[in-house]
Amino acid sequence: MAGKGVREYKRRIRSVSNTRQITKAMKMVSAAKLRKAQESAEASRPYAGKLAEVLSRLAAISTDARHPLLEKRESIEKVTYLVVTADRGLCGAFNTNIIRLAAESIRADERPAEKGVAAVGRKSRDFFRKRGYKMQGEFVNLGDNISYAHAKEIGQYIIQMYEEAATDEVYLVYARFVNALRQVPTIVKLLPLEPPKVEETGESVREFFADYIYEPSADAILTSLLPRYVESQIYHALLESKASEHGARMTAMSNATDNASELVDTLTLSMNKARQAAITSEILEIVGGAEALKKGGK
Repeated sequence: MAGKGVREYKRRIRSVSNTRQITKAMKMVSAAKLRKAQESAEASRPYAGKLAEVLSRLAAISTDARHPLLEKRESIEKVTYLVVTADRGLCGAFNTNIIRLAAESIRADERPAEKGVAAVGRKSRDFFRKRGYKMQGEFVNLGDNISYAHAKEIGQYIIQMYEEAATDEVYLVYARFVNALRQVPTIVKLLPLEPPKVEETGESVREFFADYIYEPSADAILTSLLPRYVESQIYHALLESKASEHGARMTAMSNATDNASELVDTLTLSMNKARQAAITSEILEIVGGAEALKKGGK
């Protein structure tokens, strides 16, 4: 029995050691991909923020601009949640936190409106599909190299839905990257575009920016840039989500590697104890046999 126990410990140690090699390799791969993804996400922030600011100002001062994406519906009957997750797991609570935020937001919305989900990533698609949510679109297998073409495809699909009155509001749910240890689930209203509020000084945004000269007109600029704004917001969310995914996976695999090392040490100690117990038992049997022979000879 003791010999069998040692063999079992050896088998388990070998299995855990192989798993540790895999998690360590995944950690190194995610760390390499994280740097590039983080640089892309950080580079997109100024552009996305400035474009949102410019369009908000234009929406506040424009008087004759007519665009379907600017029109608020009198009654909200259909709401779409664009949920951005990963295609794969093994990244800790990354996917779970995003899905939980989206599900809680849907439950918290007490308006008698039909809620649907447009899933980006297999994890969100599988979760909401299995639980009977209305699926309004799915975009999976985007890969690690996020391009603007991906965001444009998703953006055009969302814009078409809004223009065709297939949805009355669109919310974007994704993970905002802070660092490798922290990714913040975030939800923002994507459509319709809302102009900024009155400044604290009491002067309206229209009055504050009335002295600007626009060429072509502010209305023309607004209507031409609005679709690009939707695409840029989605592109920014995809980059933030990808950086968050790699950061979460690197952290998860690092923890898994450390846990595997601790488990190997624990199993090795237990194996050595079992081996020592087996040796001690064999020595006692030999001594006992020798004593029995001596007594028999007398």
